[in-house]
Amino acid sequence: MTFDTPLKIKLKTLTITVAFSVAVGALTACQASNLKTQAPVKAHTANTQAQTDSIADKAFSKFSASFIDQFWQLYPGHAVYAGFYQYDNLLPIPDIKTQKKELAFHQKQLALLTTINPDTLNAKNASDFYILKNQLESEIWSATELKNGQWDPSQYNVAGVFGVILNTPYKPLDERLKTIIERMNHIPAYYQAAQNNLTNPTLTHTLLAVQQSKGTLALFENSIASKIAKSTLPKKDKQLFTQRLNTSSTAIKHYINWLDQKAIALEKSTTAKDFRIGKDLYEKKFKYDIFSSYTAKELFTKALSEKERVHQEMIKIADTLWPKYFKDTKKPANKLTMVKAIIDHISVKHVKRDEFVNSIRRQIPELEAFVLQHDLITMDKDKPLVVRETPEYQRGFAGASINAPGPYDAAANTYYNVTPLDNFNDDEAESYLREYNHWLLQILNIHEAVPGHYTQLVHSNKSKSLIKSIFGNGAMVEGWAVYTERMMLEEGYGDNEPELWLMYYKWNLRVIMNSILDYSIQVNGLTEDKALDMMVNQAFQEPAEAQGKWRRATLSQVQLTSYFTGYSEIYQLREELKKATGDKFNLKDFHDQFLSFGSAPVPIIKKLMFDDYVNSHK
Repeated sequence: MTFDTPLKIKLKTLTITVAFSVAVGALTACQASNLKTQAPVKAHTANTQAQTDSIADKAFSKFSASFIDQFWQLYPGHAVYAGFYQYDNLLPIPDIKTQKKELAFHQKQLALLTTINPDTLNAKNASDFYILKNQLESEIWSATELKNGQWDPSQYNVAGVFGVILNTPYKPLDERLKTIIERMNHIPAYYQAAQNNLTNPTLTHTLLAVQQSKGTLALFENSIASKIAKSTLPKKDKQLFTQRLNTSSTAIKHYINWLDQKAIALEKSTTAKDFRIGKDLYEKKFKYDIFSSYTAKELFTKALSEKERVHQEMIKIADTLWPKYFKDTKKPANKLTMVKAIIDHISVKHVKRDEFVNSIRRQIPELEAFVLQHDLITMDKDKPLVVRETPEYQRGFAGASINAPGPYDAAANTYYNVTPLDNFNDDEAESYLREYNHWLLQILNIHEAVPGHYTQLVHSNKSKSLIKSIFGNGAMVEGWAVYTERMMLEEGYGDNEPELWLMYYKWNLRVIMNSILDYSIQVNGLTEDKALDMMVNQAFQEPAEAQGKWRRATLSQVQLTSYFTGYSEIYQLREELKKATGDKFNLKDFHDQFLSFGSAPVPIIKKLMFDDYVNSHK
């Protein structure tokens, strides 16, 4: 984990990247493990929870504080994403020496952690214990088995942290520019180490790295260079920047050229490494990245069943809408053909191409007003959300993303990145806009912004547990955003318009299909043509969306399952609490209490809040 990329939580294909800039290189997905293979959090009694000053709790608190401090020193880039800037001038070189140092650190910390008995800890510390244990085990597994630093060139990109330093006013601009100049001194060594590490790159990850590295070059030669030219830095500092810009640009261009040559060779090779990681690695990665009671295979089976249920709901709505749009046309015998015909017909209602970003910007206040009017969740008006065009160095993976500040700098802006359609031809743009039509664009904004990712991450930064805030669980974060889509419609958003519900189910079907698709591609070897057919004809996606999802599924593994897993478990928890409390159930209380535990895995949150919520709502 020597990479300088953001902690990312990569969401769907108008997807998201929630960074502590979570979310998610390797670090995000809070790497929580499967409850069947790891001991669950003990169901602590009230008396146990009250023993906050026990010897074991003190020992764990001391350990976790020491671990976090050492972690930031080892990973100063991730510290910047979390809003901890003490080591902002450091840029570690991802060479063999650093990799050995990181592995030794994780092995030592795991040995120290396991000297503490989690059964003797209070609920908060016990849950933190299991999150840290899984984090450490995940890092060791990644270094010794997954070894993605050897085959994924996109792991190596210095742009993210430089972008945060440039754009976050945590200290005066001139001081931040000096920090940038200092960090730039290590860029040539960084990219040389990257080339040395990449012994077996895949073609798909190589092509992504080329695209993103060109954005990195533009960051230095345009954005940073412009800021320094207009700054009040002394002449000697500007001269030093020019010198280091030349050497940095040369290093980045050399890396791009090296990747270009690799890509040419890989395209011709018949023995090049496949982007698919296979069943064994997939199951293990699922265990570490997704905290669930399911195995990857079990979740795949559940998703297949849920797909059939959602199809039936869509058929019911399409039946009622058919006379409205096709009153003189006979319904197709095939029910899914009927659904697709309705979706295709109404998807022409969408914003204009050049209004895509602005239309999103205008809708956020409307969503905030609905949440406040219906008293659904506590909103913090002091934590601004800024809609902006996605920076070039972040483009190529997802069309929309959230960059959220970390717990150390929670007052900083949250950015909702939206990629404009500049690089699409007319046909591609029309397909994309039909996918994100009038109704789906609203659901997208619920998911990404209010009350989805933006709202959840604001709450997460208020968590009293730094462990839960720093090592946020991707399935909880993504699951919450998916859960809010359904919750908003259930609470009356859109006035129960059948077209909106139909598009919601289309969107929800995408979540389900994400899990089916990811497992089918990575484990079962599903081909591109069959994957596209599945997405277009069974999930009613536009060709541009389907192509984007195929690309994403070739670049990531497991993360696409996080949406369905987290959503299912959050919704199930809510329904269980409704049953347990009857007419005393309060939706806002549930939301606020659920979010108060930070970005912890849903099974841990359930252990922490279930009895307390029931007892306080009798």
